[in-house]
Amino acid sequence: MGTKIIGTGSCLPKTVVTNDDLSRIMDTSDEWISSRTGIRERHLAKEETTASMSVEAAKRAMENAGVTADEIDLIIVGTVSADHVTPACACEVQAAVGADRAVAFDVNAACSGFMFALNIAHVYLQAGIYRTALILGAETLSKIMDWDDRSTCVLFGDGAGAAVVRAESISGLLSFDQGSDGTKGGVLACTNRTNNNPLVKTSRELEYVHMDGQEVYKFAVTAVPASLHKVIEAAGLTVEDIDYFALHQANIRIIQSVAKRLKVSEDKFPISLDHCGNISAASVPILLDEMNRKGMLKPGMKIALSGFGGGLTWASAVVEW
Repeated sequence: MGTKIIGTGSCLPKTVVTNDDLSRIMDTSDEWISSRTGIRERHLAKEETTASMSVEAAKRAMENAGVTADEIDLIIVGTVSADHVTPACACEVQAAVGADRAVAFDVNAACSGFMFALNIAHVYLQAGIYRTALILGAETLSKIMDWDDRSTCVLFGDGAGAAVVRAESISGLLSFDQGSDGTKGGVLACTNRTNNNPLVKTSRELEYVHMDGQEVYKFAVTAVPASLHKVIEAAGLTVEDIDYFALHQANIRIIQSVAKRLKVSEDKFPISLDHCGNISAASVPILLDEMNRKGMLKPGMKIALSGFGGGLTWASAVVEW
């Protein structure tokens, strides 16, 4: 029994903000941003929310998969920017799409969130507990960015991506690897509310994301190739057998470094960060949906997926399309 991706969907906010647009409100330029990151524009939310984008992505994935709401047994959303502490974004998706039978919850693994959700769904499906799952990565990162910090805010965008996975008799998910290193969690962090009760009073404002870019880079260019080698070997394949590598869209330099370390042509690494930026948990499913709708993915192709980021966390998989 395999876990097969049978449909994908995505949703980006309507408003596009280019590097030139940012240069009008901060000391930066298109050349400075694009040469360092590969990013030229990103979508930022105005009226959209994490939940509303998740709902739209979910509906598109369900339509692409040809499944109805009453077939969905499980909904998992990977996010660090849900609209509410409670209810979970996944519960909001459940209500909006009418998946009354589904169990719904969120996971927080930052940029690895969609991949963690995929593995959780896979375990449920392989155990025979559920048959069909809707998994998402969704973020409104613009609301937790310091827009006076040009070194960080220019990197990120908003959006949501989704996939429908089902327990099938044919091959699907061939191998999986995931891990965490909490000792380095502080290099990419965002503080939530602090204690505020009858015993402790605080006037502290909510903080924004802060990142040590060099440390994140060093982590990514070592952890990701190692994880990819692990899942490719576990799938009984070689690096040359992989048709595409769909990586978290953090930074073009990271992707180029991973390609170099794997000794693989960059042509096998599709890119969406040039027009989406870094959308944390949403970047892998958005990229996968773009590839799917462009007709790039053919039955039998071997696709390596990898997410990595805050936590620090990482997760990789090999899937047969």
